[in-house]
Amino acid sequence: MSYSSKYILLISVHGLIRGENLELGRDADTGGQTKYVLELARALVKNPQVARVDLLTRLIKDPKVDADYAQPRELIGDRAQIVRIECGPEEYIAKEMLWDYLDNFADHALDYLKEQPELPDVIHSHYADAGYVGTRLSHQLGIPLVHTGHSLGRSKRTRLLLSGIKADEIESRYNMARRINAEEETLGSAARVITSTHQEIAEQYAQYDYYQPDQMLVIPPALI
Repeated sequence: MSYSSKYILLISVHGLIRGENLELGRDADTGGQTKYVLELARALVKNPQVARVDLLTRLIKDPKVDADYAQPRELIGDRAQIVRIECGPEEYIAKEMLWDYLDNFADHALDYLKEQPELPDVIHSHYADAGYVGTRLSHQLGIPLVHTGHSLGRSKRTRLLLSGIKADEIESRYNMARRINAEEETLGSAARVITSTHQEIAEQYAQYDYYQPDQMLVIPPALI
């Protein structure tokens, strides 16, 4: 693609994402990140240098949630769409239960991308689960990876330990080791990490083995 026609791939695996009537607050997985990625997709295509934005998320076929989440494609604006990818069981499950199925998501995402007339110029993953997927797609396709963590496992584990929750309970409830390992791998692979504040860089990301502050860029959400 030319400089003036970039194709950007966003990945946000968990939660319930649709173009209208967001169910913010329905559960812990459908909150600020859901709104963030949707608004980011719409903002990006307003840039004349961006020709297309795909937002990849999980395909969900579950009578307990709206049928909107079972639609493989949903246009969310001029040159932007949600693309829903198969990932493990059809029903809606919490993000902590998705780790065993992320390779499945990555495989289906790869199939989708190979069907497109052109590959994305940039992959932008959101949260640890999407970072896991994005890292694999980046390596397989040779596409640079940008990552936004939204929250970090090491910081959360510290907070939970200080609240009195035992380490084994944290692990069984949150799959914390897998999350942190995915975050480390993503930080080691990403060309750029987007944060909301300098505090994230200096205090939260500094806890990671693959801490590379020079690769990190602060963009407050209101400025996207």
